[in-house]
Amino acid sequence: MVVKKTKRIKKLKACTLACGLPESSRMKQMGTETAFDVLVRAKQLEAQGKHVIHLEIGEPDFDTPKNIKEAAKKALDEGYTHYGPSQGLPELREAIAQKAGELRGMKFSADEVVVTPGAKPIMSFAIMALVEDGDEVIYVNPGFPIYESMIKFMGGKPIPLPLLEKNNFLPDLKHLKKILNKKTRMLIINTPHNPCGSIMTHDFLAEMAKILEPYEDLWILSDEIYSRITYETPFETIAKFPGMRERTIILDGFSKTYAMTGWRIGYGIMHPDLAKELARIETNINSCTTTFIQRACIEALLGPQDEPERMRQEFKRRRDVIVEGINSIKGFSCKKPEGAFYVFANVKETGYNAKELADRLLQEAGVACLSGTCFGKYGEGYIRFSYANSVENIQEAIRRIKKLIEK
Repeated sequence: MVVKKTKRIKKLKACTLACGLPESSRMKQMGTETAFDVLVRAKQLEAQGKHVIHLEIGEPDFDTPKNIKEAAKKALDEGYTHYGPSQGLPELREAIAQKAGELRGMKFSADEVVVTPGAKPIMSFAIMALVEDGDEVIYVNPGFPIYESMIKFMGGKPIPLPLLEKNNFLPDLKHLKKILNKKTRMLIINTPHNPCGSIMTHDFLAEMAKILEPYEDLWILSDEIYSRITYETPFETIAKFPGMRERTIILDGFSKTYAMTGWRIGYGIMHPDLAKELARIETNINSCTTTFIQRACIEALLGPQDEPERMRQEFKRRRDVIVEGINSIKGFSCKKPEGAFYVFANVKETGYNAKELADRLLQEAGVACLSGTCFGKYGEGYIRFSYANSVENIQEAIRRIKKLIEK
């Protein structure tokens, strides 16, 4: 009996290897986040002894503030090691409602908040809950690659909304008006924007809201993960404009502001009825978000804010250094970003397409960066550099790029 079972297992393994792993049609629609692929290649080069300057990954290079880490340790000692409510700990949701409201000039309640392991689930859960097969979802392009990936994965039809340099990397609202129709179920926007660093101003969002208001079945997913990392232009949310709050899903989190990328915790703010639905999805997929991390996030929000502000000021200093450096390279040019920590450099005059140049910069110059096409077809001709690295490393990267281009 055991011999027969062993033979069946061997036969199954042989068939799997010969035929390939089974894959659903849904999986074929899923994309990826190319920054992690480039990071793997960069690490491989480092393992071979090559020195690489990392300007590819969207992650603050600062440590998580000490008071937040101490709060997590305290929570562990206090026994926050068990399940919590799927929607999030009530005390954290209260803190989020308070602080998110203060930032946006609005008043939120805890029942509008859903806490998830990272901010990405808010995006995927919202699409899962609201988008039917064949529904159209308009999304900014270039933009975070998971937007298009999740739209396709959930059966929606992705409709790109181009962000062009001539428009300061803001959507053309006339074009938006043209592509909106009765099949449009959701609009995904991002401000401050990754990869372009642009910010939608008060007047711009007011005009956008007027265009969107007549579409009663339309939801807006507003990715505001960089809301605390702005420079000269103040942050605004579309949720505060007439007719928008009830149908806007605000996506935000702790990764960028508090250098907590590895902690994996984010949140969404939305209509209470939709919040219950997203909490139900959370129950099915993750059960809940880690409880001791949630306790640490209360300290992040309500504790001292001097470290996040210090980080923001340092990002601003680095921004000025990298913009000046990029614009001094032959064939390169870039606008000064108003938020986040990326520059989106125009490289059309170099004679290379974006991916070719990004590959050469990594392989020959030891500068890891991302082709603009990682963020969609409208990113062709651009390269994204993250300035979440030291001024010294940024200056060395500029020297290396200049040397390669001159050669």
